[in-house]
Amino acid sequence: MELFDTATVLTRVLTSGVVMSIEKSDRELPGLERLLTKQTGRAKAVLLNSRTGAVHAALAGQGIGHGDTVSLPEPDAATEAFLNWLGVTVERAGTEDGPRPIAYDHVALDATNADRLAELAAGASAPALVVDLTGLGFGPAAAVLTDDAGLWARAERLKIFGAYDLRTMWTQEEADASLVPGVQFNYRLSPLVAACARMALTRAARPAATSGAR
Repeated sequence: MELFDTATVLTRVLTSGVVMSIEKSDRELPGLERLLTKQTGRAKAVLLNSRTGAVHAALAGQGIGHGDTVSLPEPDAATEAFLNWLGVTVERAGTEDGPRPIAYDHVALDATNADRLAELAAGASAPALVVDLTGLGFGPAAAVLTDDAGLWARAERLKIFGAYDLRTMWTQEEADASLVPGVQFNYRLSPLVAACARMALTRAARPAATSGAR
């Protein structure tokens, strides 16, 4: 991919006329999905507009919801508060009271570690990997990476009001009624943020230029 500066990326997206994630002709979201799956070695990616949205999708994709208990290694206060709001109890992994498998792994990217996504993802073993892209500096953004097609399908459905996914919504034909969540959310990521996040990750993965001067 040719590298563009931020102004060029913004111009490209805005002049395309595609600024919403429900547009059939959007190319920015699929582009970021391909980059994330390539760098993490996962088969599927779900893009969302916040870390909490990604956490919710990672759990909902596994059928985890109100009344369930999950195991997490080091949940922060914000995560515990959000899961409590969802009605999900959190227990700390690695303790006597936490024998369950870890529900998801978490990686938070910023300018200092964006070039190490592949390395960080390699150490993840949970069914879902939540990658927080907010630290890249272009607004709240996150992704759920997984090899589980069922988890991906349920997480993808959650982010767009639950009624349809980005493909079946245009025909208003139900593709799989079993995937419809009980509560509807709007966790869609905008193509503009996706384009900027993709640019940042691409730049980070590029080897540093060396000078021939001595």
